[in-house]
Amino acid sequence: MMLKNRASLLYVLLIILGPSVWGNNIQITNGGLADQNTTGNFTMVKFDISWENSWRNPRNHDAAWVFVKFSANGGPWQHATINYVDGTAVNDGHVEPSGATIRTPSDKFGVFIYRDSSGGGNVNWSNVKLRWNYGADGVSDLDLIEIRIFGVEMVYVPEGEFAVGSGGTSTNEFTLTTIVTGNSTISPTGTGTLGGAGGGYPTGQTPSPNTSWPNGYKAFYCMKYELSEAQWVEFFNVLTPTQKTTRDITANHPTYGGKNTDAASSRNTVSWTSGNATSSAPDRACSFLSYADGAAYADWSGLRPITELEYEKACRGGIAPVADEFVWGTTNVHTTAYTISAGTNGQPNEFIDNPGIGTGNISFNPTDGAIDGPLRCGIFAASAVNPTAEETGGTYYGIMEMSGNLMERCVTIGNVDGGTFLPIHGNGELDVNGETDITQWPAPATASGMGGRGGAWNLPFGSIRLSSRADATTTDAIRRPNFGWRAVRTAE
Repeated sequence: MMLKNRASLLYVLLIILGPSVWGNNIQITNGGLADQNTTGNFTMVKFDISWENSWRNPRNHDAAWVFVKFSANGGPWQHATINYVDGTAVNDGHVEPSGATIRTPSDKFGVFIYRDSSGGGNVNWSNVKLRWNYGADGVSDLDLIEIRIFGVEMVYVPEGEFAVGSGGTSTNEFTLTTIVTGNSTISPTGTGTLGGAGGGYPTGQTPSPNTSWPNGYKAFYCMKYELSEAQWVEFFNVLTPTQKTTRDITANHPTYGGKNTDAASSRNTVSWTSGNATSSAPDRACSFLSYADGAAYADWSGLRPITELEYEKACRGGIAPVADEFVWGTTNVHTTAYTISAGTNGQPNEFIDNPGIGTGNISFNPTDGAIDGPLRCGIFAASAVNPTAEETGGTYYGIMEMSGNLMERCVTIGNVDGGTFLPIHGNGELDVNGETDITQWPAPATASGMGGRGGAWNLPFGSIRLSSRADATTTDAIRRPNFGWRAVRTAE
């Protein structure tokens, strides 16, 4: 659909008006450009946004990370620079709808949108406007511009003390330690309020040489759901042909456990030969993502990888650990094979017929049964009989599928390359081959410094407990049917 800026008639804008489904039913519609200022070289990007099951309470809140891509005169897609003065909408020149707060990080890569007061339920905000400084992006007043607006559901994890390790017997778990400072080089000493000694890194580990290594103490936003097939396709489809060849997840699958490892055999429906990729199960968590694939996505979207200490914080929150607990905070877990409700397989309403009641729900080896692959994002929250953390499989802060389904790829503190990681956010651009250009992250080619937490649909008890580090230091750079992706962003 062609839209014209009625204020100046200088832009011709093409925008995809179908919903951008990033996460679980987030939709961005009615996009366009308005109120162009040719003296200041800026214009307003306007849109409506909605998503389900939003909340804000004294503990934390969910949010949408919204960013804009543009193509000038049919050229490659680029990341738009959002105006920033002090992070507040009124001073940054944005327009907040009633009930919403807009905050812009100082790197200008996007905005967070969330509730301005306590509440819960679905949100539906109209006529959101973000000021785009197109002059800063090298765009002139007469250029033909195509834009696309993307949104990712996130969850705010607040600053504060938390425990790593559970004091139990989970595989290779950290010695119980209370993280009491954001300085990740402070040695654990004394007695922490949540158990063990208190310090900036786990007892017995080698600290990072960087005081800013993300040890989980400082606040951050975490993706609410694992990366979906829709998210991957929307990312993939704005890459150059050369970048697409590098990021083609339908190719280069290794032998895995004696099984056929083509994508379809493990419920991945992404299809691509040329042009644009497609997915027949867009809401399903996207498998076969190597670390290089995930890092490219994080860089392109202005996010970054999560560390394994941030993983434990996002799961456990600031409460005392339970020995050998799962991510919902108890040792109860369902172990009977699930069945998918007839007619819903691969659909936005994919549903479990027989979820556990009064126990934790998770997709792992005992419950995967004949499914043989990941389920749709947020399926246990939709299928649960009672909306408890156990039955929905959610973490303390309301993050979904942090255990099971697909493995969480995390920067490890367990080797030198992981320890040199810096929490730099993606700049929205990739190199010509489609690789991340952030050199302070683990190298895409080797994935050294990256490990896995949380287990997956085909893994047993030894991998899925919250503090299990069965795969935390295992370097694996290839695409596997149980590898997914989830990214974070440091909060300002």
